[in-house]
Amino acid sequence: MPAVSSFTISCEALNVDQTFSEGDTIIGQVILSLSKATKAKRLFVKAKGDANVHWTEERGDTTHTYSAHRRYFKLKQFLIPEDSEETVLPEGNHVYNFSFRIPSENMPSSFRGTHGIIVYKLEAKLSRSWRIDSTAQKEFKFVSKSFSNFRTLLNEQTGSTEKRMGLFSKGQVHLDATVNKTAYTPGETMHIFAKVDNASSRNMTPKFSLIRTFKFFANGKSKSTMKTVEKMVDKVITPHTQQEVKCALKIPTDEMPSIENCDIISVTHQLKVYLDISFAFDPEIAFPVVIAHPMFGAQLNGSLDPYPAGVYGGPTNSDFPPPVAPYPAPPYPGSHGYPDAKSPYVPPPTYPTDPQVYSGPPGAYPYQPPPTFRAHTNPVPLEPSPYGSPFSSSFSGLQYPPPVLAFSMPTSSPPNQPAFASVSPSAPSFNLNPSAPEMNADFLSQTNDAPPAYTLLFPTSTPGKSEDI
Repeated sequence: MPAVSSFTISCEALNVDQTFSEGDTIIGQVILSLSKATKAKRLFVKAKGDANVHWTEERGDTTHTYSAHRRYFKLKQFLIPEDSEETVLPEGNHVYNFSFRIPSENMPSSFRGTHGIIVYKLEAKLSRSWRIDSTAQKEFKFVSKSFSNFRTLLNEQTGSTEKRMGLFSKGQVHLDATVNKTAYTPGETMHIFAKVDNASSRNMTPKFSLIRTFKFFANGKSKSTMKTVEKMVDKVITPHTQQEVKCALKIPTDEMPSIENCDIISVTHQLKVYLDISFAFDPEIAFPVVIAHPMFGAQLNGSLDPYPAGVYGGPTNSDFPPPVAPYPAPPYPGSHGYPDAKSPYVPPPTYPTDPQVYSGPPGAYPYQPPPTFRAHTNPVPLEPSPYGSPFSSSFSGLQYPPPVLAFSMPTSSPPNQPAFASVSPSAPSFNLNPSAPEMNADFLSQTNDAPPAYTLLFPTSTPGKSEDI
């Protein structure tokens, strides 16, 4: 009679679907039932995730084998210490508790296909002297939460194509198509709108197809299979007519999710909108489609935000605080990512180590009105420069417009004091009066009189006295 009556492993479910994702903690038990006292060397449990690909191809009399393997994580926990001597386990049931935290990394969802699998499982092993190891295994379903750009999956997709007919017909056809978004869940309906301009002499039929493609990669080779998941056909469009077509294509409830984050296995979906024309190449528009797990139905329908409110950007594993949202805030749906309505701008955080910027003594640069150049003005900023005063040690960069400094020399300096001690900066002054008197005379009514003297238009600095040139 064997000493090990039963050896099982179990884990607690986190949700109704009994799925796990990145960062979740697996809590379980290893149950060992013994019919008699037994000596055990080691008892451990591990959690791991692996992807494997394998297929063969025959070419004549030669068979070629292709295989690949990827290890995503492996965690191990000893229930009986490895370095200890043989432990005597008494007869009866022995229950060992364990817990693992799944790494918060980008890993693909569970998958089983013809030429490859992605499996996540728990495995317990009991080692005894002069005995074959006893093992217990349990697979758990892993659902990836990694999306390349979640918000773009909710955007509408549009496309267009045009085809000129061949030898057996005349004219051309133009097709425009729109689909309401990119990501869906099984059982959801895709809403498609198409506009057809049939300026040819042929009949054509609008068709809509949802296609799934499996691809497996190994040793520099690939193997793919394609299947039409769902298809709908609309009415025939006669020659020289325009027609708008609406289609509601429902995704099957048992359709498997897309896998796009595994380098040896991929599951992709595609929506094809095309016109079926006899004896001619069909014009078509292809839209990428992502099928997500049903647990993401609320987020993909817009009722829930996948990221916490008030956070700018996607989830992160960094220990640093999230970045401050720029102003203006990005136009995300709902109120997520926006600051309070009464305060539309959130200033950046301040830290004690920030250097203090010196803006100069008060009144050093009094406000001056802008100069006038004909009908245009050159405004001067009212606020002080954010780079501080040019005399401050924290000054860096250029100011625009650059300040103009006027220095005044004192007539006499106090004893033991340098002559430049009283130098103080001042802003430039602007003369708003014209440099020459205005001439308001009407040029059409001018006479042949001699023009005014030069000294009248441009008087010298000393009245009554002219300078030699």
